[in-house]
Amino acid sequence: MTMLRSVVLGCGSYLPERVLSNEELAGQVDTTDEWIVQRTGIRQRHIAATGEFTSHLGIAAAKAALSAAHVDAQTIDLIVVATSTPDLTFPATAVSVQAGLGITRGAAFDLQAVCSGFVYGIATVDALLRTGTYTRALVIGAETFSRILDWTDRTTCVLFGDGAAAVVLEAQQQPGTRDDRGILTTHLRSDGRHKSKLYVDGGPSSTQTVGHLRMEGRAVFKHAVAMITDVIEDAFRATGYTAADIDWFVPHQANKRIIDDSAHRLGIAPEKVVITVDMHGNTSAASIPLALNTAIRDGRIKKGDLVLLEAMGGGFTWGSALVRW
Repeated sequence: MTMLRSVVLGCGSYLPERVLSNEELAGQVDTTDEWIVQRTGIRQRHIAATGEFTSHLGIAAAKAALSAAHVDAQTIDLIVVATSTPDLTFPATAVSVQAGLGITRGAAFDLQAVCSGFVYGIATVDALLRTGTYTRALVIGAETFSRILDWTDRTTCVLFGDGAAAVVLEAQQQPGTRDDRGILTTHLRSDGRHKSKLYVDGGPSSTQTVGHLRMEGRAVFKHAVAMITDVIEDAFRATGYTAADIDWFVPHQANKRIIDDSAHRLGIAPEKVVITVDMHGNTSAASIPLALNTAIRDGRIKKGDLVLLEAMGGGFTWGSALVRW
């Protein structure tokens, strides 16, 4: 019996021109390249230019994804932008992206799940496409986290960067087996009891300011590995696949030690893990699609590959998606 699946047609990304190295950061705060690399694996990050907004990054990434998919923007009838750093309190950054692409039909909205935003976006759009309400969608992760950092706090300002990436998804009839192309399963979780461990200390309703990112690094690390394992094991149970079947593991790029520990705990071979945190830092909702696009462009991820995505973010939120490319 056939079924509708959300199939990836193309992926694209955009990174701001300015690169901020660890060495340059060491001249601004009390840190060193060695300290940052040893604890996080990060060597550099990109920083948006003055006047360069999250929507600008998202538009550029969307155009790249549409080009890679060989489809016209006018065929898109759904746009979801995962972001924690919108241009404005409202309207949604997604409608600015929609306008920037010249699209006047369909729907566009933002989704906020912090670093889990792209996985949440994939799951949400997959559900909408499979209803038949929409046929072709853009899922975009776009962030300008440099705008919410306390640049005097060395424990957080060294971790994050700016960037955007997008995928084009299309509802397609597939045979209805676990060998189908497209999104095979998604699993989302949240637990608001942990919100004080990773949050921004401002907002329209509370302080009427944007605020700055605050984090309890050790607590986040401790919870991350266990939570990531939880939703990945759910994906394996839902499909019958195991770690041995995975062609590529594309985790949220927050910290190389978290990535390495998670892969080891799950039994995923190191050579199957896509790592870009060294080049981009933590770009929150943009990190997974940025890593995806890197691995597609260098030839690692190919049509038919089984790709496992996972993320954890402030809230806490976390989730996984298993996709046949």
